[in-house]
Formats: sequence, C-alpha cells, structure tokens
Amino acid sequence: MKRLLIANRGEIAVRIARTAREMGIETVLAASEPDADSLAARSADKVVVVGPAPAPASYLNQDAMISAALDSGCDAVHPGYGFLSENSVFARKVADAGLIWVGPDADAIEMMGNKSLARESARRAGVPVLRGSDGPLDPAADAVGVARGIGYPLVVKASAGGGGRGIRFVNSEDELLATIEVARGEAASVFGDPTVYLERFVEHARHVEVQVLGDGTSFIHLGDRDCSMQRRSQKVIEEAPAPDLPDAVRQTIRESSVELARECGYSGAGTVEFLYDPVNHEAAFIEMNTRIQVEHPITEQITGIDLVREQLVIASTGAMSIGQDDVRFSGHAIECRINAEDPDNNFFPSPGLIKAIEWPTGAGIRVDTGVESGSVVSPYYDSLVAKLIVHADTREAAIKATLTALDETHIDGVKTTIPVHKKLLARPEFAAVTHHSKFIETASDLLEAK
Repeated sequence: MKRLLIANRGEIAVRIARTAREMGIETVLAASEPDADSLAARSADKVVVVGPAPAPASYLNQDAMISAALDSGCDAVHPGYGFLSENSVFARKVADAGLIWVGPDADAIEMMGNKSLARESARRAGVPVLRGSDGPLDPAADAVGVARGIGYPLVVKASAGGGGRGIRFVNSEDELLATIEVARGEAASVFGDPTVYLERFVEHARHVEVQVLGDGTSFIHLGDRDCSMQRRSQKVIEEAPAPDLPDAVRQTIRESSVELARECGYSGAGTVEFLYDPVNHEAAFIEMNTRIQVEHPITEQITGIDLVREQLVIASTGAMSIGQDDVRFSGHAIECRINAEDPDNNFFPSPGLIKAIEWPTGAGIRVDTGVESGSVVSPYYDSLVAKLIVHADTREAAIKATLTALDETHIDGVKTTIPVHKKLLARPEFAAVTHHSKFIETASDLLEAK
C-alpha cells in the first residue's frame, strides 16, 4: 500500500491520515466542496473534491469515490465509519476496480449487515443470543404464536436495520400485529428491505461490546467496552474495559466474539455488540459492526495498540502484526462524544462558526477532532466535533480526570453537549454502574443542561 484514499471526513479522516503518515503511506482525502479546506483536508497529502455538500452527492457517491481513487493514483481505500463503510456494494466495487479495501470483504459485510442472518451466524458460532424468531419473520407465519414463545416485552427489528434504527417495542399481544406491519413498512421505506424479526426485550440492559481483529486466518480480541450511556440509541459516553462484568460473562463474550469472526472469515477490525442483563448476569448478541468504531480510541488507550495501523497492515499484507498473547490491558479509559447540539433545545443541532477552541492537556488526555478555531460545523453532516478520551489507572480516577478535562474544554461559537457529559459522569448511578441504555431518557433532569 503506497497511496490511500480516505473516503470520509472529520475526525476519523484526520485520525486515519495521522497513522498513514506514520507508516509512510501517502493520503488523498475525498472531500465535499465545503470540506476542501477543512482540518482533515490539511491533514492529507492531497485533496480531491468529489461533489457538493449533500452527502448523497459526495460522501455517498460511490462512482465519484472510485474515480477519485483511480485518478489520484491510489491503490487502497479506507472508508472510516458511517457513510459507505458498511456498504457491501461499494466494497465490491473497490475490489473490482483493483483497489485494496481496508476492511472485511463484501461477503462478510453482507453476512453481518442483515441482522437476522447475523443472529443465525452468531448462534452457529456459539455466541449467546436472545430468544427470538428463527430468522426473518415470514409474513404468513403465526406471529402471535412465535411471540408467545418468546415472551413479552419484545422488540420487532428490521433485518437490515442498524445504528439504533428499525426497532419497535411491543409490550403486549394486543400491539403485536399492528406494530409488525408498521415496522415492515418503515423497514421497506428506510432500508429497502421489509423483513423483520422478533427478539426478547431486556429491560435496563447494558450495552457491552468486544473489539476483534482478523486476517481471514487468525482472529483475536482486544477486550471489551461499555457503551450503555446512550440517548435514543446513540452512544454518548463509552468506557473500557466494561465495568462490573462477572468474569464468566467477560470470558464468554470475548471468546465467542472471536469465534464469530472465525465463522465469517473476518478480515480487519470489527466490533461484536451485546446486551448485558445485570439481573440475570447474561449477555446476548445484538449485532456485529464491520468497520472501525467511533469509540475505538478507548481500546487503544488500554492496550497501546493502534487499531487503524492494524487495519492498514492487514489490508496491505493479509496478516495481523499481533497475536492474542501480545494484547495486554492497562488501566481504564473513558470517551465523551462532544456534539454540536443544544441540550437546552432538545439536542437540536447547533451548526455554525467555531470562534475559538481550548482543549485540555496533560497525562492520559487525548482529543480526536476534525475541527479547530475558524472551522464551520456543517448542517449537512453528523454533529460530532470531537472525542475527549481520558486514560487513568482506575475507573474512579478516569471519571475524576474526565470531569476535570471537560471543565478545561471551551468551544465558543456553537452549543455543545459538554454540560450533559458533566452531569452524566457526576451521577451516582454512573459511579455505581447501575445505569443502562435507556438511563438518559428516564432521568428527565439530564435533558436540561443548565
């Protein structure tokens, strides 16, 4: 690999460019018109404008991305996260164009992208799964009978769903059939695939996940993370390792995640996500994300392993540079996703000019960002402006240090979610690990940042 097209924007594009530079790989950023003079653009060796601001005309334009790579002499494409990163059609187009795809092949993306099929793959690999329908729910099936076998409450999930979308909750049999029809209609409209499946709902569940690496032959894990602090199924705070997990559960999710990677001949970095029931001390498979995760830095901080570097090594050589015995864990890391949103206005996006920024510094503090003073937060894209990552010897020390770092972070010009991060980290429920994936919605005072 000599020249890499970064088919993304913002902080992940800056992140990829940094590691590629350290490895002696030239980088070309595929950017939309307004991003042509961004921090990410200046982090790359060259910039190719692929279209106007709207994502469908730029970052989601597959042919424009392929042309940008070929015309600029790239031999590889890194999709980052979001946009085209889990698009099997694009992955196949990249490979067909003779380019290296930094990620799992299209078949693995397809296998894990369909949630009901991924669930069956997980079952074959010995990964624990929740009670649910066996595969997609047949429109002619006795849905009421299937649901009775699962038990209430349950969820109707779109097979092609992801990112917290395509999920409908059912509390009783009276709601079931109507909810299934609504879910099928939504799935067809949003994902182009009307198939759904049923799964038991776990109240007050925590969201835990395992980072895996594979090269198609060898497969390892790099520990676990907890991403339970969410708002509307979007992660807000993540930490590694996952706190307060029984040793047996931790071992099960780590080992079974490796077996799932083996089941689909996985190559690259991926994340296997689980629901953890703290009452029954059971974990069950949710889905596998076939890309680098937003929260990958906390795993890097506790292992000292550069995950983007491993992605590039695997893609270019076909083999990992590390084995399971090379993975060592140290301390605790927390990541806060700082978004340009107004917590006092129902988290409405707050695009605009960033007049000034002051980031915290010190031992154990890392900031991954795609903005700087003078940057414009665009209304066209995700509102993430930075990730504040803090590493310390213990979880308690990490919480304290993160609160201090948030106090030292100042962003002038746009509203941000920093006040909410401070409230969440200071909550006794977070300290005691009694929070869950619906905690923010149930703690109404958190929706007021004042």
